[in-house]
Amino acid sequence: MASKPYNVGVIGFGLSAKVFHIPLVEVVPQFKLYAVVQRSPKPGDDAEKAYPGIKNYRSTEELVKDPAVDVVVVATIPETHFALTKAALENGKHGFIVEKPFTPTSKEADELIEIAKQKQRLMTVYQNRRWDTDFLTLANLIEKGSLGRIVEFETHFDRHRPHATTEGWKTGVRPGGGAIYDLGTHLIDQVVVLFGMPKRITGFIGSQGEKNTTGYEDSFTVLLHYEGMLATAKAAVVSPEQEQLRYWVRGNKGSYKKFNLDCQEDQLKSGRKPGDSGFGVEPKERQGTLTTIKDGQPSKESCPNMEPLTYRAFYSQFAKAMSGEGDVPVRAQDAASVIRLIELAKLSSAEGRTIDI
Repeated sequence: MASKPYNVGVIGFGLSAKVFHIPLVEVVPQFKLYAVVQRSPKPGDDAEKAYPGIKNYRSTEELVKDPAVDVVVVATIPETHFALTKAALENGKHGFIVEKPFTPTSKEADELIEIAKQKQRLMTVYQNRRWDTDFLTLANLIEKGSLGRIVEFETHFDRHRPHATTEGWKTGVRPGGGAIYDLGTHLIDQVVVLFGMPKRITGFIGSQGEKNTTGYEDSFTVLLHYEGMLATAKAAVVSPEQEQLRYWVRGNKGSYKKFNLDCQEDQLKSGRKPGDSGFGVEPKERQGTLTTIKDGQPSKESCPNMEPLTYRAFYSQFAKAMSGEGDVPVRAQDAASVIRLIELAKLSSAEGRTIDI
């Protein structure tokens, strides 16, 4: 007889919940969408109507005190992550998935990790771009030695939005705000997954957008210094290109170059889900290229992506961890390390110096 699915309670009903969490909960049979916290439902934006049969709470306190909730997903703005996750931890829930960025400060992240450890609870952070198909393809090339000894690694999230709005939480001047927390958490996490913690860090964080009077930092370049290798994590809003560079990785045996972002986010926004035909599969014209040395000369060829695991793999792995089968998909300690690197990058930028780690 199949075991009862874990009841999932989602705090928040914005883009994160609607696009990145609830659709994945629905396609993993070990989980059941049980409740959503939505403070102010509106016509056309009502969780209870969108998902008939769920409990629709108006406050986090109501959800965390419901004994039927097994797993809590914190899908709210970053400055609320610490307080909401702490409240859920202290009310005895079993598992916790926190949207990235984990918390605005590494001190807050460390405190949550300690509480979870004391209470023997599972906690993970939604660094979903570890399951981007192009990233997994690149990681496989590096692991196989196809590129040889890596000397430069670039990971980009560039867009051409010189007149971008400064409205909304992602573009507000607030704890956990700015491009470095929104996009940098993904890019820096990918570098650390592949190469571990760097020895030094140099940050350039500021604004490229026009008429920005708020102090919002919309762009960054972070240099992560390793022994014999330099990694660059970069996001820009002034980048007038037909195709935006995503990866450029160079080694002594070959290089990998890829344009355009992984397609899963756009597919989820359009209503498609993992399991749908073609989900996570990029068209051939968007594949990366692999250049290797043959007969002493560079030779370039298309580099097809590997079979997509999709973002569902994050929730599937967490379900296994809930059943005692393996580790969580993203260790909270690793997410805390990324927040610490962001803090150091901001300090480096402010002081105009490279910082030892």
